[in-house]
Amino acid sequence: MKSAKGIENLAFVPSSPDILRRLSASPSEIEISAFSSDPQKENSQPQELQKPQEPQKSPELSLPSAPPNVSEEQLRSLSLSEFEEGPCGWRNFHPQCLQRFNTPRGFLLHYCLLAVTQGIVVNGLVNISISTIEKRYEMKSSLTGLISSSYDISFCLLSLFVSFFGERGHKPRWLAFAAFMIGLGALVFSLPQFFSGKYKLGSLFKDTCVTASNSTSCTSSTSSLSNYLYVFILGQLLLGAGGTPLYTLGTAFLDDSVPTHKSSLYIGTGYAMSILGPAIGYVLGGQLLTMYIDVAVGESTDVTEDDPRWLGAWWIGFLLSWIFAWSLIIPFSCFPKHLPGTAEIQAGKTSQAHQSNGNADAKFGKSIKDFPAALKNLMKNAVFMCLVLSTSSEALITTGFATFLPKFIENQFGLTSSFAATLGGAVLIPGAALGQILGGFLVSKFKMTCKNTMKFALFASGVAFTLSFVFIYANCENEPFAGVSESYNGTGELGSLIAPCNANCNCLRSYYYPVCGDGVQYFSPCFAGCSNPVSHRKPKVYYNCSCIERKTEIKSTAETLGFEAKAGKCETHCANLPIFLCVFFIIIIFTFMAGTPITVSILRYVVC
Repeated sequence: MKSAKGIENLAFVPSSPDILRRLSASPSEIEISAFSSDPQKENSQPQELQKPQEPQKSPELSLPSAPPNVSEEQLRSLSLSEFEEGPCGWRNFHPQCLQRFNTPRGFLLHYCLLAVTQGIVVNGLVNISISTIEKRYEMKSSLTGLISSSYDISFCLLSLFVSFFGERGHKPRWLAFAAFMIGLGALVFSLPQFFSGKYKLGSLFKDTCVTASNSTSCTSSTSSLSNYLYVFILGQLLLGAGGTPLYTLGTAFLDDSVPTHKSSLYIGTGYAMSILGPAIGYVLGGQLLTMYIDVAVGESTDVTEDDPRWLGAWWIGFLLSWIFAWSLIIPFSCFPKHLPGTAEIQAGKTSQAHQSNGNADAKFGKSIKDFPAALKNLMKNAVFMCLVLSTSSEALITTGFATFLPKFIENQFGLTSSFAATLGGAVLIPGAALGQILGGFLVSKFKMTCKNTMKFALFASGVAFTLSFVFIYANCENEPFAGVSESYNGTGELGSLIAPCNANCNCLRSYYYPVCGDGVQYFSPCFAGCSNPVSHRKPKVYYNCSCIERKTEIKSTAETLGFEAKAGKCETHCANLPIFLCVFFIIIIFTFMAGTPITVSILRYVVC
C-alpha cells in the first residue's frame, strides 16, 4: 500500500530479519532445543527446553552436553536466551499491573495501535492533504508527487539495514523507536503551518460568464512558500524510518512469540489494522478539511467551502497523530527482549528450512562486514526470491490501482469525485481488512504446512486474477457532453467548447467545474453561458444561462423556479455499478487473503 496513493503497498511484506540468522545456521542449531546432561541419555532425543525458575540466583550455568557439531558457545547462547524473558517494566521497576500485558496478545494490542497510527498518517492524512498543500504552498504536482514518494524511498533504503541489525537486538525497543520516529515525522510534516504565516485570500475568481468589458486580468507573483517542500520531504523520510521497524522487526517478534499455528492469525490481525488506518485517516482528514485552515480566522471570515479559495485545516490530524504515536513509546519500552514462554515455543518449533551449510558461526550477523554475505545468501535462495518477485509484481498492480480507484469509478460510471471516493473506500478498506484476517485465520485453523500455505496463496491469487476480467465490462454509456458528444443548442458542431452562446464569456479551459442543464453536461457554468449563481443552495445552482434552452433536468418548484443548471455531473442511470462493486469486493478479499500466507512462508523460509 503509497504516490498520491490510497493504500500502502501491503501486498509486499519485508522479509523477516530472522532469515539472515537462519541462513547462516546449521540444521542442528535451528532444531536443537536442549540435550540431556545425563551421560546415560546421550543417545536420547532432544528434550524440550525448560525455563529456570530462579535465574537471578544462578550466577553460573551448567551447560548440557551436546552433539559434536554444536559448539559450547552456541549452546550457552541458546540457554541464556531464557533469561531474556523478563517481566514487563524498566530495570528494577516492574509494576504488577503491567504484567497482564506481558503476553503475545498484549504486544499485539500495542502493535495494532501503532500500525493504525502509521496508516492514518502515511496512507490517510498525507494523501488527503496533498491537494491542499499543493495550493497553500504553491507547488506543482510533480513536487507533491516527490513528497508522496519520499516515504517509500526512506523505507526501501533502511529496511535491509534495520532488519539486519535489529534481528539480534531488543525488538520492542526498536518499536519504541519506531513510535518516536512516526510521531516526529508527523510533527515535522505539520510545521510549515506554523512558520508560513496566515493564509491570505486571493481575489475571488468568477466561474460564470463575464463579458470582455467586465473581465479582469491577473498578475503573476513569485513566492518562497514552495521552499517548504524540503520540510515535507523530511517529515516523510522520518515516517519511513519509523515504518521500517514496524513491518520488519514487529512482524518477526510476533512470529517468534506464538506457536506456528497461531502465527498467521496474529500477523493477519496486525496487517488488517494497518489497512484500517488509512480508512480512519481519510474520514478524519475529510472532516478536518471542512474547517478553515486558520481556525481562529475561520470564525470571522465569510468564505465557504464552495469558494475556490477555501483551504481546510489539513495540519490538525498530524498533530493528533504525533501525540498518539508518542504515547506508545513508553508501553513498547517496557516489554522484555522476549516474552515469557518464547524459549519454550521456539524449542517446540521444527525448522522447515533446508540448509546446505553444516557449520554455523555463532557470531555471524553481529558486524556490518557480515551484511554482504547475508544478502548474498538471500539472493541465492530461489524460493525466497520467487516469493519476493510475486509480491512485488502483485503490489505493482494493487498499489497503483488502489491509488486511482476513485478516478476509475468516477470516469467509468459518471459519478462525482467525492461519491466515487466514498464508494471506493467503502469497498476497498473492508475487503482488504477482511482478506488479511481471513487468510491468517484459515492458515491457523487448518495448521497448514509451508508448502500448503504457498499453495493456498497461489489459489487465492488465481481466483483474484480470474475475476479481474470484470474490468473489461466495467463501464456505462457516457452522458451527453456539450461540445464533445452533444452540440450546443443543436448547432451540429462538435469538437469545440466554444459556441456562439458563450463566445463573449471569456471562459477559461483550465477551470473545470461541471454543471448539468437540460440533461446535458457542460464544462463549467461559464461555458454554459450562466451569468447568475445562487451560492447558498446545495448544490449550487445557476440561472440566465444562454446556452441552455430546455429545462427538463431541473425540476421546477417554488424554490427552484427559473434555475437552469446545477453544479455537478448529470445523474447516470446504469445498472452495472452494483455488479461491479460486488465482484470487486470479492477480488479485494482474495487478493489480500494471499498476503498473510506469503508473509508466513517468508518467515518460515522453507525450501519445499
